[in-house]
Amino acid sequence: MRQMSLTSELVALCHRDEPDPGPDPKWTELSDEDYRIIAERLAGEADEGPLWVFAYGSLIWKPAFEAVEQQRATVFGWHRSFCLDMVRWRGSAEQPGLMMALERGGRCDGVIYRLPDDDRAMQIETLLRREISDRESVGSVRWVPVHTAQGKLRALCFWVGVSGEGTSLNLALEMVARVLARACGHVGSGAEYLYNTVLHLEEFGIRDRNLWRLQQLVAEEIRSIHGGQRGSAPGAGLPIT
Repeated sequence: MRQMSLTSELVALCHRDEPDPGPDPKWTELSDEDYRIIAERLAGEADEGPLWVFAYGSLIWKPAFEAVEQQRATVFGWHRSFCLDMVRWRGSAEQPGLMMALERGGRCDGVIYRLPDDDRAMQIETLLRREISDRESVGSVRWVPVHTAQGKLRALCFWVGVSGEGTSLNLALEMVARVLARACGHVGSGAEYLYNTVLHLEEFGIRDRNLWRLQQLVAEEIRSIHGGQRGSAPGAGLPIT
């Protein structure tokens, strides 16, 4: 496997302790009843047979479920994109971050996970609680057709076709790299998110051309911020100018 430019040592330079600011009041929080209703609707829309989830980012390396089967799969008409604006989780109000969603165009190679056959609605609700927290994001949860070595099926996917407030579409990789090299929130940094995604995709034999280039750019950006130092250094969290 070709060695990544972005290393765990460089990622460590991006970490800093950040408080959790809590939910943004401009978004409408989902209630327990909301989660239940959405989960039941999605379970009712599922195909007969196994329940599959398509993972293209952090669900690959930090799942919220116990899978009974996994395999590579491809979604056509969508591609990975760092287009979700983050002022929580892996960003802050002082240094906003970016996280991935699926943006229109191209293809996305990822992993599908088969969930256990019992209580679909409950399993879907667990995933919903991991992935979304406000009513404005519900529309980004959808069933997508995926192509596998065994044929075509449908899988549940999150953050598909996002638009409007809270998104920054079609960003140049150089701009994304500047953000990821600086942003950190209470769960970790943008560089860590990218590093884990690229690393685990490689384990499945998947190399996303844009992400591979992006990890190189982020590594260069981190080195420029920290002056080549390998430990903690001044300059972490400098705002983008």
